[in-house]
Amino acid sequence: MQQQRVRVGVYGASGYAGQDAVEILSQHPCVDLVFATSGTYAGDAVPFTNLRYIKPDDAPLESVDAVFLALPHGVSAQTAKKAEAHGVRVIDLSADLRLDTPELYQKWYNHPHPHPELLPTPYGLPELNRDALRGVERIAAPGCYPTTTLLGMYPLLRENWLVNDRPIIVDAKSGVSGAGREPKPNTHFVEVYGNFSPYGVGRAHRHVGEIEQEMQKINPNTGLLIFTPHLLPVDRGLMASIYVELAPGHTSAEVQALYEQTYANEPLVNVLPKGQLATLKHVVKTNKAAISITPNTDRYVHITSVTDNLRKGAAGQAVQCFNLMYGYDETTALL
Repeated sequence: MQQQRVRVGVYGASGYAGQDAVEILSQHPCVDLVFATSGTYAGDAVPFTNLRYIKPDDAPLESVDAVFLALPHGVSAQTAKKAEAHGVRVIDLSADLRLDTPELYQKWYNHPHPHPELLPTPYGLPELNRDALRGVERIAAPGCYPTTTLLGMYPLLRENWLVNDRPIIVDAKSGVSGAGREPKPNTHFVEVYGNFSPYGVGRAHRHVGEIEQEMQKINPNTGLLIFTPHLLPVDRGLMASIYVELAPGHTSAEVQALYEQTYANEPLVNVLPKGQLATLKHVVKTNKAAISITPNTDRYVHITSVTDNLRKGAAGQAVQCFNLMYGYDETTALL
């Protein structure tokens, strides 16, 4: 049976996540790429396609069925609203549709939500929320830190194996591409090379609200998230080192089997064999996550969760959501 073809546009297609989205979609057997926008590179050739970048205001929304929005927060919601008015489906890679209420959005992004009527939008982490993504009109693709962290904690949260209300410590590191393509003083080569620096410490990072929101949905007894991100001097890749305390009745020796069982049928999540440690090389330039489990004591466990921040942490996951939205095999163009 011939599958439906979908006409797709990509906004913010010259950014790092946008470029990866275009690359993946150009290989998708059911996608016709119609346009790719860039405010900076309009007129230049779009890699992996026969297109040229056009300015966002020139994008022909009437000519597409769906759009990927790799745009800054604040801007993305406005474009999503325009797409909705044209009956166009939306996969949003920004933060604008991830938080469930305008109050939470304002708290973490320090400005009012441009279109609060778009909230809540289904949260596009398929391994946790697959059934809610099928056939919907718009999806909020998660952030890279939330994706990596939530996949690393999900089995323990779902089965209520953690001590209630006890802090969960996440020590996370991301490659420089996570900061976007626009030059910034702290992401120049001479600042990053030979350096390793924390940022957004003290529950200040915007992704804390997103992670805690989704943790609470899995398990309302979840404790406080202590989250510290770091800028890793590599181009791509993200690692979350997660430290948790198990509730009485469970031991760290049982955790490996729990994770293997939970993710046994997940094509884009690999639980590594006992004794192996997840590294960036397991996932860079792939659309998969890799997870390893290390018992510290009977009650304390260290989980390492890694993704490519531009793939499973952004563009690859957005295409995974797109596949669910349209009823394609979930891994189409991703393996």
